[in-house]
Amino acid sequence: MPPILPGYGGGVPVDRLTQARRLDDEDPLAAFRDEFVIAEPDLVYLDGNSLGRLPKATRERLRTVVDEEWGVDLVRGWDRWIALAREVGDTLAGGLLEAEPGEVVLGDSTSVNLYKLAVAACDARPGRGVIVTDDDNFPTDRYVLEGVAAARGMTLRVIPSDLDTGVTLAAVRAALDDDVALVALSHVAYRSGAIADLAGITAAVHAAGALALWDLCHSAGAMPAPLRSAGVDLAVGCTYKHLNSGPGGPAFLFVRRELQAELRQPIWGWFGQRDQFAMGPAYDPAPSVDRFLVGTPPVLGGYAALCGVQLSAAAGIDRIFAKGTALGDFAITLYDEWLAPHGFALASPRAGRGAHVTLHHPAAWQVSQALRDASVIPDYRTPDRLRLGFAPLYTRFVDVYEGFHRLRTIMEAESWRRFSANRSRVT
Repeated sequence: MPPILPGYGGGVPVDRLTQARRLDDEDPLAAFRDEFVIAEPDLVYLDGNSLGRLPKATRERLRTVVDEEWGVDLVRGWDRWIALAREVGDTLAGGLLEAEPGEVVLGDSTSVNLYKLAVAACDARPGRGVIVTDDDNFPTDRYVLEGVAAARGMTLRVIPSDLDTGVTLAAVRAALDDDVALVALSHVAYRSGAIADLAGITAAVHAAGALALWDLCHSAGAMPAPLRSAGVDLAVGCTYKHLNSGPGGPAFLFVRRELQAELRQPIWGWFGQRDQFAMGPAYDPAPSVDRFLVGTPPVLGGYAALCGVQLSAAAGIDRIFAKGTALGDFAITLYDEWLAPHGFALASPRAGRGAHVTLHHPAAWQVSQALRDASVIPDYRTPDRLRLGFAPLYTRFVDVYEGFHRLRTIMEAESWRRFSANRSRVT
């Protein structure tokens, strides 16, 4: 018997396609798909956790910004643009991140924001010489933290995490001592989708006297991020995945209000200055989350982020998470029935996932190329993993069905063997 998917009906379906159609009929978020540009109706897009689709509202908003605000208002547009970074931050805080107004701000990239907050956190714990992260944290996170540690003469303590089930509270606890200044981890593992114990790990970090910095790139817009209730100190995240701000969309950062006056970030730019237009001779950081800004904010990207965030907030993060979980459950059911016999192994948790499911196969690269040839867009991740992302605002259950049906056909026909195993080939 297939699993009953919470919130999306139950019972024993006649067949999987009938089940998918029924789940779509019962989907409270179904109407949101019409809010996005769908240029290729036959394309099954399962990579929204790498780059989200274009919202129709964003296309129209950017046209207005370019034609009227930039084209007509020119520099007078700064009367409204100056507050955009905080407007997006407050919208994120109020609808998607469980934070307070004035704790989130938009700007820079995830990597730059991670650097700023990591340095600020280490400065706030003088005399401590260790930063902790895990060996499956996203590469840019590990590289940034390695650089921070090297520049400061600190040690980067890298703890083991399972590729498929993620980092554990026990592993973090084992790495903690009174020399740890900062623990930096991802809320949702980029490879497997495993959800870390955000509250439990944060509490353990605080018990050791250290600060906790979380990467929300794969959770923001896909699942609740209980920053305030978990006592999270610092967080960063991107907007171009589940928040649909477009390629290269600006990132955001969160700083718990109680820490804002204490922390000073290392890049002293004029947008972080208390009275920026006084053009004073010395740097005096703003007494708010604005002190973590640097230079002129990205206006076009900021408007795109605002449109994406507003769309997700209108859908409701709890409903988004429920549907993302249900889409993943349906995908795992299809994996069990259709793909396990073809040498695939599940490389994600069956429960406690974000909005993607990962499958392991020795020929995952060739399979991913065969899928693209069959108008299915997945993502490939080393080692030998096929990552399938489900964006609840526009991914339907019939999309999951069709994508997995095409994948089963590829495996039955062994058509993936036509594709090169050389991953350096760009396609």
